[in-house]
Amino acid sequence: MRILLTILLLGFLLQVKAQGFKSAAEVGVYAGGSYYIGDLNSKHLVDSRFAYGGIFRYNLSTRHSIRITGFYGNVWADDANNSDPYKFNRNLNFQSRILELAVGYEIDWFKYRISDMKYPITPYFFYQFAYARINPKTEIDGNEVELRPLGTEGQGTGITGTKDRLYSLNQFTVPLGIGVKFNLRPRVAMSIEYGVRLTFTDYLDDVSGNYVQEDLLIAANGPLAADLANRSLSNDYSGINRGNAGNKDWYSFFGVMLTVKPFKRDICDMRGWR
Repeated sequence: MRILLTILLLGFLLQVKAQGFKSAAEVGVYAGGSYYIGDLNSKHLVDSRFAYGGIFRYNLSTRHSIRITGFYGNVWADDANNSDPYKFNRNLNFQSRILELAVGYEIDWFKYRISDMKYPITPYFFYQFAYARINPKTEIDGNEVELRPLGTEGQGTGITGTKDRLYSLNQFTVPLGIGVKFNLRPRVAMSIEYGVRLTFTDYLDDVSGNYVQEDLLIAANGPLAADLANRSLSNDYSGINRGNAGNKDWYSFFGVMLTVKPFKRDICDMRGWR
């Protein structure tokens, strides 16, 4: 993943040097929402929170662009809102801020130019590689608590049958999405966009594997870890599934972007692309 990001960035820098920054640059702001899919939520567009960010596009032609984005949002879920009796009784919840920095390609379905009303609208598809910073938390007695250091499923404790290391708060993800962009006037455009993020972690929500034995978790990480590991309303769940370790978590950003082309000269004019 790091090698691919490096190659993509080097390609972008070479394009900038060859074509000239002013000829193809486009910048904008984003506002919308974010949500997650995982062990505590399986429905799209549920429990979304406000998100915002910015975008830089470098237009290679009327059909292809390099895009760099920075998004900030929040995701959350609560078993108290779940209609499944088992999950309702599990009684877990979390929230996490997500900071995402991504670089990738945007491919237009039709010819499009932000500086020309002759080509004013197009659907598009994008794919990127991203760095994301996560940090799942919960509340207990009115206090916000970070979940990772507690090792709620025995991470980092050496307890038999659990993972040896704490999961990382720094993750690589793969954003994929679709959108439509249209000119409001020459050099000013709006985009409506929806994208999902494939992650390589099942701990965005701090829930993945089995419950661990309470006395072992207390001995290893203290009583707070045990209290937040098993918050079930009834029954002893020790040793059975707390989550589904076979499925990775996802998250999504969706919203509207307003972009402008700050410089008049266009790379399509320079090369005669139409």
